[in-house]
Amino acid sequence: MDVSLATALRNEAQQSNERRMVVLAGDRDAGYEVARDALAAAGIPSKETVQVAPQRELNCEQVTQRRAGSLLGTTHDAVVFDAHDELRPNALGRVIGAVDGGGLFVLLAPPLDSWPNHRDEFDESLAVEPFDVEDVSGHFRSRFVATLRAHRGIAIANVDAGTVEKDGLTNPAPRLPHSTFDSRARSGVEPDSFGGQFPSVAYDACLTDDQRSAVNALEALREQNHAVVVEADRGRGKSSAGGIAVGCLASDGNDVLVTARNYRSAREVFVRAEAILESLDELADTNHDPPTRIESKSGGVVRFEKPTTAVEADDNGNGEMGADVVLVDEAAALSVGLLEEFLDFPCVAFTTTVHGYEGAGRGFSVRFRDRLEASDHEVTEVSMVEPIRYAPGDPIEVWAFRALALDARPAVEQLVEDANPEGATYRQLDAEDLLADEHLLRETFGLLVLAHYRTEPADLARLLDAPNVVVRALCWNGHVVSVALLAREGNLPEALRERMYDGERVNGNMLPDVLTTQLRDIDAAVPEGLRVMRIATHHAVRSSGLGSRLLREIRREFSGVDWLGTGFGATPELLRFWRENGYSTIQLSTTRNDASGEYSVLMLSPVSDAGEKLYDRHARRFSARIASVLSDALSDMEPDVVREALRTTKATVSLSLSDAEWRHVSASAFGPGQFDHDPGPFRRIAVKHFVDPEDTESGVLTLRQERLLVRKVLQAREWVEVADELGFHSTGESMRTLGKTFRPLVEVYGNESAKAEMRRYVD
Repeated sequence: MDVSLATALRNEAQQSNERRMVVLAGDRDAGYEVARDALAAAGIPSKETVQVAPQRELNCEQVTQRRAGSLLGTTHDAVVFDAHDELRPNALGRVIGAVDGGGLFVLLAPPLDSWPNHRDEFDESLAVEPFDVEDVSGHFRSRFVATLRAHRGIAIANVDAGTVEKDGLTNPAPRLPHSTFDSRARSGVEPDSFGGQFPSVAYDACLTDDQRSAVNALEALREQNHAVVVEADRGRGKSSAGGIAVGCLASDGNDVLVTARNYRSAREVFVRAEAILESLDELADTNHDPPTRIESKSGGVVRFEKPTTAVEADDNGNGEMGADVVLVDEAAALSVGLLEEFLDFPCVAFTTTVHGYEGAGRGFSVRFRDRLEASDHEVTEVSMVEPIRYAPGDPIEVWAFRALALDARPAVEQLVEDANPEGATYRQLDAEDLLADEHLLRETFGLLVLAHYRTEPADLARLLDAPNVVVRALCWNGHVVSVALLAREGNLPEALRERMYDGERVNGNMLPDVLTTQLRDIDAAVPEGLRVMRIATHHAVRSSGLGSRLLREIRREFSGVDWLGTGFGATPELLRFWRENGYSTIQLSTTRNDASGEYSVLMLSPVSDAGEKLYDRHARRFSARIASVLSDALSDMEPDVVREALRTTKATVSLSLSDAEWRHVSASAFGPGQFDHDPGPFRRIAVKHFVDPEDTESGVLTLRQERLLVRKVLQAREWVEVADELGFHSTGESMRTLGKTFRPLVEVYGNESAKAEMRRYVD
């Protein structure tokens, strides 16, 4: 390649404040040689270049694809991305945004025509047992190469032949300045039109009008019962706007709690908050560089907590509970259930990425917005459109959105709002179908993005290439209204099952892995099953029965497997949905997911005799151990989650209480006996009531009585805590109510000794 092309691309990028891309396809060593010459010709120094590669080949900073997240929040004139050994979609999504306006993104790749047929290290992660890497298809890279060839601003060179397939020059028309705000801010224009409650230095720190509007919207957090939502694509400066605002709030003496999926995502908030406090001469102390806690001279503080910690009763070290203001950065990466808990704070802000690898920004909008509007908070919303690092319409951003499906979304509501289960068409969506129809692919992946807060570009590759993954959907007039991503699991060879039992983790076989390694069932991976990884229904027709129809069709089509299963963050609503569709609980995780704040549940629905046997033995074991787990590791699980999780389990529970134990329970229910003297038999009866009811009908116990069974009997919480949570006037009232709760259970389950004891007080 003539390096003068790199010079021309760089000049064009600088003149338009856009970015350009150079693809160097062919031999790796030849590619690096051209890259060195091209960067030198473009006038990009080593200190402004970063190499994403397995090892250092250029005289510049180097990170691996696995550590690509370390480049978040940084900017460079050039990023050189080596995709010869592997192409990790998530890594690519992370580093694209690190190229500044006027910069170059250099991609080193094998020859493009043969690249889809190569198998790399990322492909190996898709080759889950019993498949091997040769079973992985190359559909994702076929589509990826097609986008490179189709999009503007991308030069493609064959370094083996020394030829240029495409020069990537766009000859853009002259642009207006990137932002008119910058000159106004530097000329001393006061922010009167924005209200100006924050100091003028806050607005001087903004780089675009959009950022200034976001900071202005965040001024609402100065008053109680306000919520602010800041939505933007990546690179618009929303985290910086949040940092500017929380710095101002801390300078006024507020305790500001910042949370995100991890600190790395919120780093820019702290960098900006520290800078603002320093500009205001309010910076008192920081604990790190970059900091996770910043103190102001006025007594305010900006501090970081993980989401699951942040929603709990928080002690900031001064004996004060909670925080004055909470900022949830990259909110789309958290579950809706966890986001809802932040509404308990008096003032809360959510910043969220609309399109990006971090999570499902559209899911945040669709699924959380109704709950936010129904809260007691006055809601202020602001959108940020104008990029900060590069000009609007940047061709590399446009390409990245398409190549990684970052902007995939479901069909518009008007096209599917009349969809119903009876009229929808069940459809098998092979990778070839999705590749041939870009609209079908975008609608399918867009729905999957809504289904889960952690959907990432790697899931697009998994959908297109993984040999154990299949996609099924319901369509309405050609549009996807419900979709399921399914993974084949189990049917593993004996030698691998032995290694699993000894502790070896096996990717892509979640249910057999947990049942074998954690629950010590050496035969759990013998039956073959199909796990529902994701299922989603279009928000315009949710709760209309489409998801249940899709699950019925899947059961009918895959009647040859032994079991159907799923695993997800447990909520009462989801547990009821899966129970109504024939799935039953066999395991609850003993730790909360840091991002969702939920405990995970595993559920099975047997299909064959082998599946029935697998389910039966694990349902029995689950019902036998759950009481002891609930009083220990799961003592903080929400009572309604416990109720629904146990109610979905189908197992025979044998009480086998002694006569003395039955007399104790009966005396506590009808007479002077006391629960605290021996809670054990009460726990077994409670499990029986939820898991294996005999003659009890719905309504025998009230909702509060069942919550009392969970909190006091199964989770062994203190009487004072139970009384306060469940709304009893005193601990005495809660104790008496527990006795009354066991009366119908003694009448149903009690033996003759229990009945005789009961008659002593009733007759």
